[in-house]
Amino acid sequence: MPSTDARTLLHTAVPTAVIGLIAVAVGAGVAGGKGALGAAVGTLVVVLFMGVGLVVLQRTAKQYPHLFQAMGFLLYTTQLLLLFVFLMAFKDTTLFDSKVFALTLLVATIVWVAAQARAYLKAKILYVEPEESTGPGAPKTGSAT
Repeated sequence: MPSTDARTLLHTAVPTAVIGLIAVAVGAGVAGGKGALGAAVGTLVVVLFMGVGLVVLQRTAKQYPHLFQAMGFLLYTTQLLLLFVFLMAFKDTTLFDSKVFALTLLVATIVWVAAQARAYLKAKILYVEPEESTGPGAPKTGSAT
């Protein structure tokens, strides 16, 4: 994974994890141990789903740049549908507090997307790969031609 990709992943996962820790504390205060567990599971689900999605999207952008926009749309739609399915699957669970779980999923997803947007805005990523023009076979440009 190139350093810019790792940096983007770091700048998105850390704020989400911090919000997750806050959600665990709030969940513990509001609903006890089940609330804390629900917040922890919610944070883990968001970090895993969004982290895998980010890695897939970055690899797609490098291998198939012409598919980047369509892949991004498909990926985010799929992630939201999977999160919805996950919510529905654990709607009636007694293992953890489902309301704390759902709210943590929502807040952590919003934080992830906002942090990802900020990371891309702050990154200085070239959108055109410059060609190497050094060496004996390089074309001559400038006033010497």
